[in-house]
Amino acid sequence: MIGVGVAALVVVVIAALSVRVVRPTHRGIVERVGKYHHYCEPGFHGVIPFVDHLYRIDIREMLVEAQPQEIITNDNLNAKVDAQVYLKVKADEEDIKASQYNVTNYENQVVNLARTTLRNIIGTLSLKSANSERGRINEELRTTLRTETANWGLEILRTELKEIDPPADVQETMNKVVKAENEKIAAVDFATATETQADGQRRAEIKKAEGVKQAKILAAEGEAQAIQLVNEAAEQYFVGNAQVLRKLETVEKAFWQNAKIVVPSDGNLVNVIGDLAGIAPVPVKPAQPNPTPGQPQQQRR
Repeated sequence: MIGVGVAALVVVVIAALSVRVVRPTHRGIVERVGKYHHYCEPGFHGVIPFVDHLYRIDIREMLVEAQPQEIITNDNLNAKVDAQVYLKVKADEEDIKASQYNVTNYENQVVNLARTTLRNIIGTLSLKSANSERGRINEELRTTLRTETANWGLEILRTELKEIDPPADVQETMNKVVKAENEKIAAVDFATATETQADGQRRAEIKKAEGVKQAKILAAEGEAQAIQLVNEAAEQYFVGNAQVLRKLETVEKAFWQNAKIVVPSDGNLVNVIGDLAGIAPVPVKPAQPNPTPGQPQQQRR
């Protein structure tokens, strides 16, 4: 009974050691006596204890940091550069085998390859170009990594430059240059706005002056027309009468100064004054002789 119990226990232990589980986030390869034997999908798998060995490979996306480094740019400035690489192991059997058998520690290899590639790329650019062309640098880095790791079973998803920092004194100078350029742009904008405002005011003054001028012209034309009407009325109605009025004023002054007027025996005072004033004489009917007593009067016509 003891022997049977020991045998049963051995069987249970061997069975427990023979069962392996591969998670959905991993893939596995089994080596038997040091040689590749088969590929394992997620799930339960049986292996021979002490003969087979199961290796699990993570196929999820991972981030590897290209550690910060000093790179001399094309304009001889020391820039501190740091980058990130996003990658994953492909899930098919051949790529899983390649990630294990074609490269030693692919994460460390990718980091060193990324650092070297960044030195080659940024070393050909000025600091200003490197900061303004981050997209192109990322694309060149990704392309190079994909080419160099083509037989490693990896997929380079994307690369990102975290920072390209110049030395502190250079950074201070660049900040001053940027500030000066911003102030220049602000000054130009202010001058343009002032000029626009002045031009608007000038146009408004011109319009106002034109309005005043037009009003004065219209007023002058109205006055001229009024004067013309007055002159026409004077010419039509007052020229002859003005002469008569002048003569009457002369007679008035003569009477006022007690001038003596000799009236002819056959004249009339009214006609004498009118003659002095230039007025046509009033016709005077001849006086009728008084009839003698007893003589009949003539019939008047």
